[in-house]
Amino acid sequence: MSAASGAAPALKDGTPSCVPVHVGIIMDGNRRWARARGLPSALGHKAGADAVRRTVEAAAKSGIGWLTLFAFSSENWRRSEDEVRDLTGLLRFYLRHEIAALHRNKVRLRVIGERERFGPETVAAIREAEALTANNTGLNLTVALSYGSRAEIAAAARSLAQDVAAGRLDAAAVDEAMLTRRLFTLGMPDPDLIIRTSGEKRLSNFLLWQAAYAELWFTETLWPDFGATQLAEAVGSYARRERRYGAG
Repeated sequence: MSAASGAAPALKDGTPSCVPVHVGIIMDGNRRWARARGLPSALGHKAGADAVRRTVEAAAKSGIGWLTLFAFSSENWRRSEDEVRDLTGLLRFYLRHEIAALHRNKVRLRVIGERERFGPETVAAIREAEALTANNTGLNLTVALSYGSRAEIAAAARSLAQDVAAGRLDAAAVDEAMLTRRLFTLGMPDPDLIIRTSGEKRLSNFLLWQAAYAELWFTETLWPDFGATQLAEAVGSYARRERRYGAG
């Protein structure tokens, strides 16, 4: 089974590794963390950025190959203008000040989603960060920004429909693999494990197609308090599960 199917890599003795190839995280709880401390939401998001740093370092050390973080959903644009401004400002700060450390540690950064909605300054910073790290061979870090899985799937379906209408593609030839190749996640393995923080137990429009056979792990921990300990807990739970991929 290929990495794209979600299979864990083999160790030197041929036994399967207990470490998931690809982990996705729905980072939830920044605002609740701030409210519980009587702080503005902006400081909750800043603490969440610190948790990103810890988690990226822990994932790289644990042998996880791919880490995808749900940082800003397409629905987040409905939040207050002040909070969206704080979030986008923090994003630009992170891209400017953290990218050198990611590059030193051989992390490759990708961004998926409707990045154009963040404006030309942020789009340029994203492109520069992706270009700088494009040849790195360590952890593959993907950040989902202005991302919504239903819109992603709809866009892929429209692309296929346009090719059928133009005569470039036979409708009968359209299959799952063909649609998969039109998604933002082209070239990425499907997630083996999806983590959600803050006690919520839903996917919230995150990697719906790709997560068809992912294991799910939920924690009451708010995202700003997440780190190596909680990641190890999630990976430990994953290692104890038997994945059948619908075979029994």
